[in-house]
Amino acid sequence: MKAGERREKLKKILAQSAVPVSGSALAKMLSVSRQVIVTDIAILRAEGSEIISTSQGYITPEVRECKRIFKVHHTREECETELNLFVDHGAIVKDVFVSHRAYGVLRGELNIRSRLDVQEFVESIRSGKSSLLSSTTEGYHYHTLLAPSEKVLDTIENRLWEMGFLAKTLDYEPKELQENIQERRSGSEENSQAEE
Repeated sequence: MKAGERREKLKKILAQSAVPVSGSALAKMLSVSRQVIVTDIAILRAEGSEIISTSQGYITPEVRECKRIFKVHHTREECETELNLFVDHGAIVKDVFVSHRAYGVLRGELNIRSRLDVQEFVESIRSGKSSLLSSTTEGYHYHTLLAPSEKVLDTIENRLWEMGFLAKTLDYEPKELQENIQERRSGSEENSQAEE
């Protein structure tokens, strides 16, 4: 087995393990010495792989990415406030899209991750002849958000609700969007009733 193939296999073993794997166990699995494993780990780290050393062995941190679609409505002036709310809570704004009666779903990729990204986006809208995609639907639009946990998404949903930004779906909108939002909405209502 070539060194590159071995390192790929090593990464796969660590990614699939829920517990740390010792250097000796890795050496046995890959039929090499423990020193070769130590060298491979160093090379993988230098290439950008996140591998943590523990007293029990090596492990890669669990990366869990949760996704949720929010239907929102606000003015053009409130766009920056909305986007900052998302990134300040650690979410990535993957896209923006609208469900237009005549044109169907129109989508734009955003991948906004920080306040700097928000500022650049807002400035590009202000300085150009472009307008927000939501202007085609009187301010109604959707965002797909990616976050490290459901708790982060729940917090964002609550803040959107408090700010009056969350919007209801309409009959003509795609069924998958209605189901996604309705499922979230009913879950939120159950939680609020349980708290009362």
